[in-house]
Amino acid sequence: MKRTEKAARIQSVLDELIPRTPIPLDHSDPFTLLVSVALSAQTTDKKVNEVTPALFARAPTPAAMARMDVENVRELIRQVGLAPSKAKALVSLSQRLVEVHGGEVPQTFEELEALQGVGHKTASVVMAQAFGVPAFPVDTHIHRLAARWGLSSGKSVEVTERDLKRTFPEEHWNKLHLQIIYFGRQYCPALRHDLASCPICSFAASKKRILEEAASARPAAKTSPRTKSTSTAVSTRRKR
Repeated sequence: MKRTEKAARIQSVLDELIPRTPIPLDHSDPFTLLVSVALSAQTTDKKVNEVTPALFARAPTPAAMARMDVENVRELIRQVGLAPSKAKALVSLSQRLVEVHGGEVPQTFEELEALQGVGHKTASVVMAQAFGVPAFPVDTHIHRLAARWGLSSGKSVEVTERDLKRTFPEEHWNKLHLQIIYFGRQYCPALRHDLASCPICSFAASKKRILEEAASARPAAKTSPRTKSTSTAVSTRRKR
């Protein structure tokens, strides 16, 4: 199957199974989205949505967050991974938003990535979901599925992002990245997944990949004590 044909078929299945793509992180504006995405590193979206209501009640704007003590922020987000470093980053980026950007979230990748704690993936999510700029943020689900489907080598998230942008039409990037995330969560888990019966892996993954993952999912055969003992005895007799 040609790459373009595979991409079109993948997109068709995603449109059928996941027609709606709500943003999984609760937010009310670009700033609260930026904060939520920054908090989501090494933390589930569910956990982020549990801690942000209290945080946003105290600091719903960059100006309010910039005035907060780092320890107070850390206490409010203590349940998320890397809370101490994230608390420092949130206060720092909020201060920069106030001092450099007039209290507004900038609308360029360069300016977003200059904020403390904001990498390319976070900037891509904000650009795509807050401002509608075409982007293809790559999370763990997208990274592994792109490799599983033969759309990228999986060497790095940078390579995966480049390959996916080359594969799919730009006007569909923002929806597709969410569709693939939801598909990975609902239909295509990383472990103990039957690729041959998957709505997408069944035609997108190579036969070699399907066999390899099927083999890795099977439990290793155990040698019974008696068999092991007999084998050892035979080996000992041969050495004599």
